[in-house]
Amino acid sequence: MRISVLVMDSLFDSGLATVFDVLQMANELREELPHPPPCWELTRVSGHGAVRTASGHVIEAQAVEDAPRPDVLVVPGAGPKQPAPLLEWVAAPERGPEREAVRRARADGVPLAAACTSTFLLAEAGVLDGLAATTSWWLAPAFRQTYPQVALDESHMLAHALGVTTAGAAMAHLDLALALVRQASPALADLTARYLVVDHRPTQSGYAIPSHLARTDPTVSAFESWVRTHIDQPLRMAEAARAVGTSERTLQRAVDKVLGISPLRFAQNIRLEQAAHLLRTTDLPTETVARRVGYENASTLTTLLRQRLDTTPGRLRSGATPASTQRA
Repeated sequence: MRISVLVMDSLFDSGLATVFDVLQMANELREELPHPPPCWELTRVSGHGAVRTASGHVIEAQAVEDAPRPDVLVVPGAGPKQPAPLLEWVAAPERGPEREAVRRARADGVPLAAACTSTFLLAEAGVLDGLAATTSWWLAPAFRQTYPQVALDESHMLAHALGVTTAGAAMAHLDLALALVRQASPALADLTARYLVVDHRPTQSGYAIPSHLARTDPTVSAFESWVRTHIDQPLRMAEAARAVGTSERTLQRAVDKVLGISPLRFAQNIRLEQAAHLLRTTDLPTETVARRVGYENASTLTTLLRQRLDTTPGRLRSGATPASTQRA
């Protein structure tokens, strides 16, 4: 199976290394299976010849047009890590060859896989229009506002659409590479993950910081501050809207535009974030923690922790990492 890895200047060293390490490990472990899949042949390709990584390493690469047609084109993360400079970077004339390489691969029916900031490159190239995708959680508001035609859900670590797989933040390169292995052999993917000591982590939601996401819009930021100030009180949306100087309808639209969720869901995320912090860092009874974040009893809090973060008060007190999150 031929894998072409599209490398660019300012490439994340860890992203490139992770993709290669996982696939090479899978190649080494293939023979442990009774029916091994074909091995992966890895080729670095670029639109500019040799590239320089974010850490200054020079990576030699074959010209995209000269490489054999791959079975998958992988685009590791590259470029700035903050929204405004990243949007400029993916739209710059210098990125033209990479955008064209992505478009050509899509037109030729070559499956695409991208992680972290490179999901923006795919969106800028137009190949994600109408498809489900994910990206780094802290970049989601900028992505959603710039590419509204993409069905973004940043709660997922991986998003699978027809012919395109996208992954979340930088370390999701690991999940992306394992997903490529899993497409050929679930057994080999599980074996490789065990050798690499990789936990199953299908979501990013347990890592997201609500206050960071809210800063991109003044109405959402004001609502977030109001929720935190009144976190131990019942949530009254009409009162919240009046406090931030807007209508309930406008508040709903602002939160949905920036975060892709309802104000109620965002408020619950803030409450659960605070509850998880208290459970990890104090000895307060769960009943007390529940009341401090606005819930009537421990049962309600425990149910929401299971539904949203796939965890429990006991696991949080022991330091276990949330395994998954569901979106309403």
